[in-house]
Amino acid sequence: MKKTFLFICCAIVATSSMADDKAKKDSVNPNKPVFTVVKENKISSIKDQNRSGTCWAYSTLSFFESEILKKTGKEYDLCEAFVANHTYMDRAIQVVRFHGDCQFSQGGSAYDPLYCLQHYGICPEDAMPPAGSLYGDSLNNFNEFFRLLEPYVAAIAKSPAKKISNQWKVGLQGILDAYLGKCPETFKYDGKTYTPQTFAASLGLDWNDYVSVTSYTHHPFWTSFAVEVQDNWRFPLSYNVPMDDMMRIIDNAIMNGYTVAWGGDVSEDGFTRQGLAYAVDDKATSSLSGSDMAKWLKLTKTAKSSKLDSLGCNVPEIVPTQEMRQARFDNWELTDDHGMLIYGIAKDQNGKEYYIVKNSWGKAGEYKGIWYMTKTFICANTMDYLVNKNAIPKDIRKKLGI
Repeated sequence: MKKTFLFICCAIVATSSMADDKAKKDSVNPNKPVFTVVKENKISSIKDQNRSGTCWAYSTLSFFESEILKKTGKEYDLCEAFVANHTYMDRAIQVVRFHGDCQFSQGGSAYDPLYCLQHYGICPEDAMPPAGSLYGDSLNNFNEFFRLLEPYVAAIAKSPAKKISNQWKVGLQGILDAYLGKCPETFKYDGKTYTPQTFAASLGLDWNDYVSVTSYTHHPFWTSFAVEVQDNWRFPLSYNVPMDDMMRIIDNAIMNGYTVAWGGDVSEDGFTRQGLAYAVDDKATSSLSGSDMAKWLKLTKTAKSSKLDSLGCNVPEIVPTQEMRQARFDNWELTDDHGMLIYGIAKDQNGKEYYIVKNSWGKAGEYKGIWYMTKTFICANTMDYLVNKNAIPKDIRKKLGI
């Protein structure tokens, strides 16, 4: 009994010591954001794309999983490998048709999973081999896979032959199946037998409800166009709206229980690996960091990230404009880097608003796989996003004719 009591006392002291250490650690940076949730919608579990360029599959299937949750209350884990298998074949076919005068790569857009759902269906995660298992890994690792795939496709697309056979597709399908797994023709789920098409139909969603939104001035507002980035290779159209309306759609969606499949630029200095994202005003930040502008710009990305972490919620941000977005798109500063899922809104202790965003890098960062990205960052760095058309404010829908 005494030993037990002594053990309990030691445990209490140890716990207290750990709490004190944590408090001291947090007190080192008084600028660390403290978030209050304004609105948070349901999402499925956090996944890890690991060493694969498939954020477009993870973020968009996560979006559809949230759509199903909202509509039916059921949680699904849809299979990214199924989407990748079909998408890479389709992309290779396009590259061959263009005789190699377009890009074949790991990337894609939010439209690719939607196209797959409409044309090929989908299966649950466990209907195909676990990610990486076919080549002895526990997660995706596309290094070897694409070292085989890219030259294979290039060899066909750039062939000097006057005529090619369809056997190249058989060979390519063999590589896809070897690394991703073969897409099932039928499978069982909850005691029922499905095909990928009947399973997709059973999810209860109308694939015609989903539209893409963007905001640029090189095309007229209130029209639609295919955003000119290489991973938008199927050329789906996005509705072009003014920047403020682009943001109003996101807010309206979140506040009405919807999520948003976001695609944009995360290569900026303000996107930290700790789970925060700010649209940094370099000039103002250099002054606060104790350096002049020239010195600030010469710092490594790691050094800048450390400075930004110390400034926390007091990082000065730019004021995005329509002209700024267009200029950054045209001069290649605003790039199509990553896909994520916006599912909530929060405020920090200064009242600044952030979007709560689900990533696909496992439970990385301070917030275990969740990022808090300021509305300013999203406004400045959005390439385009997929959203349920019913989440769009009525006046905007009317102008777009949807």
